[in-house]
Amino acid sequence: MKILITGAAGMIGRKLVRALMRSGKVRGQPIRHLILADIIAPEAPDFDVEVETLATDLSQPGAAESLIAQRPDLIFHLAAIVSGEAEADFEKGYRVNLDGTRALFEAIRLAGRDRPYMPRLVFTSSIVVFGNPLPPVISDSHCLTPLTSYGTQKAICELLLADYSRHGFFDGIGIRLPTISIRPGAPNAAASGFASSILREPLAGKRAVCPMPSDTDLWLASPRSALRSLEHALDVDGAAFGDYRCVNAPGVTVSVEEMLAALARHGGDRGLVDFVPDPAVAAIVGTWPARFDTSKAAAMGFPDACSIDAMVRSHIEDELN
Repeated sequence: MKILITGAAGMIGRKLVRALMRSGKVRGQPIRHLILADIIAPEAPDFDVEVETLATDLSQPGAAESLIAQRPDLIFHLAAIVSGEAEADFEKGYRVNLDGTRALFEAIRLAGRDRPYMPRLVFTSSIVVFGNPLPPVISDSHCLTPLTSYGTQKAICELLLADYSRHGFFDGIGIRLPTISIRPGAPNAAASGFASSILREPLAGKRAVCPMPSDTDLWLASPRSALRSLEHALDVDGAAFGDYRCVNAPGVTVSVEEMLAALARHGGDRGLVDFVPDPAVAAIVGTWPARFDTSKAAAMGFPDACSIDAMVRSHIEDELN
């Protein structure tokens, strides 16, 4: 089994690599070759298989073709710039999130012209493909009405994923991930970054800023839950998706107040969180839905997301111990 991971230097990418190392096999086949690509070269894991780490930009001419020339059996397409950065830098957002994805899809299509090639491709989409008007609960089939550039880029890529899969160029699976909390490491440019920082920083004895009111509801999943969804996507029958190839990944609805209460239950000081309204963040996060119907994912066997207390515990176990 040869596996390509784009965005492999990111948080989910690094954790996915470690999960693959622990397993050693995918879909019953031993992993024999890993290709790890990102805008900066990912760290090479200590893994008893052939590993390539590459610094590359999929939106640049020839980059995607070079990766696909090795004809990987499985592709995790995680590479993207985050919501806040995509909104602030319009050109970069479309170049990386849309043009890079289209280049990858096209490289796969063209690789299959001379001899058959149809890899399984797992694509990380986002709940931000949905926007107003929003019903109380969002189903998988709710219309895509994104109100941010990031959401628009992901929505277009979802449509491309479905069309390329329909033509048999690859077997695509799209996973709409919730906001991930608690992300380890330094803050990033995501508008949702506060959903991690208001827990992560106080647990480390540091101050944090919350730009949204305490009654703000968020649709969350832990890094562990997101990883389980990606791993499960490998075994799902693509035909079970029907004509559209994306599913709402499991998550939980949690308010900022409930997050801070969980922080206190696990030894963090909620007094370290300062509420400082940020209209720019509110203009983005305020358009995101917070309640989802994930019955389709459940029917396909995707594991449930964990509770907010389990999110805090898993961060302490994985990052602080």
